[in-house]
Amino acid sequence: MQRMLHVIIAAALAFAATAARAEEPFYQGKRLTLLINFAPGGPTDVEGRLLAKHIAKHIAGNPLIVVQNKDGASGMVGATYLGEIGPKDGTMFGYLTGTAWNSVIDPAAFRVPFASYAFVGAQPGNAVYYMRADTPPGIKVPADLMQAEGLVVGGLGADSSKDLLERLTFDMLGLQYRYVTGYRSSNTARLALQNGEINVHSESTPGYFGVVEPSLVKTGKVMPLWYDATYNGKGFAPLPAMAGKGIMTFPEFYKAVKGGTPSGELWEAYKTNLAVDAQMLRLVAMPPDSPPAAVAALRQALIALNDDKDYAADAMTAMQFVPHYEVSANLDQTVRDRLTIAPEMRSFITGYMKKVAK
Repeated sequence: MQRMLHVIIAAALAFAATAARAEEPFYQGKRLTLLINFAPGGPTDVEGRLLAKHIAKHIAGNPLIVVQNKDGASGMVGATYLGEIGPKDGTMFGYLTGTAWNSVIDPAAFRVPFASYAFVGAQPGNAVYYMRADTPPGIKVPADLMQAEGLVVGGLGADSSKDLLERLTFDMLGLQYRYVTGYRSSNTARLALQNGEINVHSESTPGYFGVVEPSLVKTGKVMPLWYDATYNGKGFAPLPAMAGKGIMTFPEFYKAVKGGTPSGELWEAYKTNLAVDAQMLRLVAMPPDSPPAAVAALRQALIALNDDKDYAADAMTAMQFVPHYEVSANLDQTVRDRLTIAPEMRSFITGYMKKVAK
């Protein structure tokens, strides 16, 4: 009888332990690595580290978060590492910039299809274009760009979305320029601009608001030219964060200096890029086949982060901009639906990218 009682007690304790483990948060006692696909110091890195600082408190189990940068090839080194080598046990997630566009324009570059990644959150993004004010004969207003001499446009990589948009806009305007690329991040490109190696660059709004505007625009060293409006595949909309800045959208700038609206393949390529890249410039993603419980935990944490006042205050201090993440239960499908463009447009854009401006 006593032996039977011991068996019953042991079984009850085992059941209780199993139940307790089942209720234990997925990240309890775990360490989580955030992989950032651009170099330290740039806008992606600043945003990613800010996210890492604040998201941990919203993840059930309060895991320790370690940040790891894997830059190179316009963000492709880190993006492909996440899918090919990153652990699939829920202990790694990525903060990726430009990867959606890279996947759309060159799917074969991903040995593990990007559409198979687990998508946690998406953040839209817009770029602001600016140039050195001392570019001959002197830039006092944005329209002076049209008479500028010796234009040198700097980018991150010939296959990057940033470089594509810079070249498309300058070519639509009919400007003569030299194109220099290969900078590891916007941080290094910005330093090159300050050192006079290039005189034109573009940066996402966090980098522009956080660094360019206070240190370069307000000191008169650079002149903002235009920014990329939000484009959903049907129409343009101004970016609320740009209200009161006195900076035109590219279509507005084009109309002011050329009259009318751009047209042709360059214009269609520009809109195609914005419909993909501007809608999900930053993606929070996990390797394919990551545990659903891990994905769900991070999505819940991002939802909470969107309403985190301390995060917002830190973001405003660091970037003068508060990221907001699109998070939903069907985000995986939403992202995959966006990762498609017409084959003929892909062919045109890939050919254009290979035909580097002189």
